[in-house]
Amino acid sequence: MMCITHLQPLPLSSFSGVSLLSSRRQFTSFRTRMSYSSSIDSAPPPPPQDNGIVLGCGGTTVDFLATVDSYPKPDDKIRSTSLKVQGGGNAGNALTCAARLGLTSRLISKVANDSQGKGILEELESDGVDTSFLVVSKEGNTPFTYVIVDKQTKTRTCIHTPGYPPMVPTDLPQSTMLSALDRASIAYFDVRLHETALVIAKEASRKKIPILVDAEKKRDGLDDLLQLADYVVCTAKFPQAWTEVSSIPCALVSMLVRLPKLKFVIVTLGEEGCLMIERASTETSESKETDIESLVESLKQRADSTATFPTCVSSETTKLKSNGIGTLSGRLFIGTAEKIPPEELVDTTGAGDAFIGAVLYALCAGMAPEKMLPFATQVAACNCRALGARTGLPHRTDPRLLPFLV
Repeated sequence: MMCITHLQPLPLSSFSGVSLLSSRRQFTSFRTRMSYSSSIDSAPPPPPQDNGIVLGCGGTTVDFLATVDSYPKPDDKIRSTSLKVQGGGNAGNALTCAARLGLTSRLISKVANDSQGKGILEELESDGVDTSFLVVSKEGNTPFTYVIVDKQTKTRTCIHTPGYPPMVPTDLPQSTMLSALDRASIAYFDVRLHETALVIAKEASRKKIPILVDAEKKRDGLDDLLQLADYVVCTAKFPQAWTEVSSIPCALVSMLVRLPKLKFVIVTLGEEGCLMIERASTETSESKETDIESLVESLKQRADSTATFPTCVSSETTKLKSNGIGTLSGRLFIGTAEKIPPEELVDTTGAGDAFIGAVLYALCAGMAPEKMLPFATQVAACNCRALGARTGLPHRTDPRLLPFLV
């Protein structure tokens, strides 16, 4: 039996007798507000017009985070070095990030009317996320996740327990869905609630609201959502797993060939930064084809390997070719990551969600890819300097973001 002391093994029963007031204390006592006394002569530009409205549909959970010196072996008994209880879930994290950056964030999800659910709502609301479209079940349990953060390898392991009863499309009245979509600048889906997400995505597509899909891994309903997506942000393993193509660059080409509506696809690569291919709005007259893998290697040579802050290099618009897959007109971008000193790297939980939250902001603000990728990478890097998916999420006025916003 593997045991980790300091972390409650049964969060639902242990919280079942907690009042709403004590539940709120449980959440707020572990949260760290970011504040800075630095004096800066220039200020960031104002947020997007009308603050930009992002509607997200997906998971929101309670995270029970335990930091350990090293990941336990089977049958081990170890102690945690720190503990945090905080809201989590891909959609909840990404929309919290977007709200702190200045967007108007609306979330569609489902929680139970238990202490965890109430804590989730309070935490989201305190960050400016509109929770009026969330479904609250009178019975059942709110989803929660155990997160073991390994200080030695700088990795995290997540053990998730879904909420019950699960969300179904009939939980969301048509009038509520239409209100949530009203004046939305973009719709975002993490594919956690795929049946409900597909109903919303179809309506968003009908209203010509751009759609961003978080392709973390193969999930039920993902293929249907990808057909409606304008933008996709995916994890390092996803492109090859979904396309069954041997390399990431070729897999990205394959995704754009197979998904004709897609405007760009980004793959996040952790400390190695990210890759992005943007489809050209019109076909280039250039007859010469450029092998995508050769182009990646060429751009890597141009990237500044000595820079400690995020940078971006890009190709010209050209015909990108992948043998056996096809060609398309577009541009390739390589974004580098901030080199975080080992002593400052605390936890990578939610780094991908922070990246997506920043991409949502960048799209609403009309940022060019050359600015968007370093900005999103910097936001993710800020988040890696604190325990949990939200503690380190920066506000738009954070001095560390200023160089990427002016």
